[in-house]
Amino acid sequence: MGRKPKKSPFQKHGVLVLNKPSGPTSTDCLNSIKRELKQYKIGHAGTLDPLAEGVLLVMLGQATKLGPYLLGHDKVYTGSLSIGRTTDTYDIQGTETSTGDISEITEKMVENEILHWNDLTSQEVPAYSAAKHNGKPLYELARKGEETPVKIKSIEIFDAEPLEVSLPMARFRVGCSAGTYIRSLVHSLGSRLGCGAVMESLRREESRPFRLSEAHNLDEVLADPEGFEARIIPLADALPHWHKFTVSENMSKSIKNGTRIPVGDIAADQEIIEGERAMFLESDGTALALMETKQIDGKLLWVILRGLWG
Repeated sequence: MGRKPKKSPFQKHGVLVLNKPSGPTSTDCLNSIKRELKQYKIGHAGTLDPLAEGVLLVMLGQATKLGPYLLGHDKVYTGSLSIGRTTDTYDIQGTETSTGDISEITEKMVENEILHWNDLTSQEVPAYSAAKHNGKPLYELARKGEETPVKIKSIEIFDAEPLEVSLPMARFRVGCSAGTYIRSLVHSLGSRLGCGAVMESLRREESRPFRLSEAHNLDEVLADPEGFEARIIPLADALPHWHKFTVSENMSKSIKNGTRIPVGDIAADQEIIEGERAMFLESDGTALALMETKQIDGKLLWVILRGLWG
């Protein structure tokens, strides 16, 4: 049996929008918060590579239950790349694997290739990634020098645009579906140009619905324990794009007992259809449960997706 997580009287419940610095892993950042601020129940939604910086959603306490509902949303990045070489990781932190002649490459060609990202519907998963094969992360196989299978995944790209091109460098902005590897986009650009390309830097501007303007720097968070709670988005507000309904004490007890609630008992004045999701709140405003509407025996009912009570 696994060890139960250590409990802390300082444990908070909610989402911290963190501005992850470039350098440490996402797990390193969480471990710092866990150790320094005694937040032993902690997780994150949507990891960032060590090189990358920007929005990292940190889930605290009961908010760790929100992971599946925070993970799948679109992301927006800005970054930079350089052409003329490749590495095994597709970024500047990897080992160089080739160099290419860029004498025939023009700035317009690079701009057009960045715009071409908008047409892509799939990409190759990097060998140095956390994607798994037979239960093992690909990066473990790659580090051992073992052959890594080629994995192709579906992606959606929108609003990809060049920001500045000054060869051999280029800056870009790109919006994409969750799980898209930006360094693979860069690698594919280099392959199409025939000279190679690597990602130089990357910043996540948005992990929708949260933006970098809402994020807190890691060093500031760790240096101000007394102000930590004020930086946290309460559990009840952690899914701002969902419906939110407050229920009575009696209905709260029914939901905790697993009772399905007729839609008309909660949102009689709203048009609610099958598949709608909502966060239900206790009468005092604390988060109670995540609910979803389903047709059961000809009736549209609210059913529990995830209980959020203690």
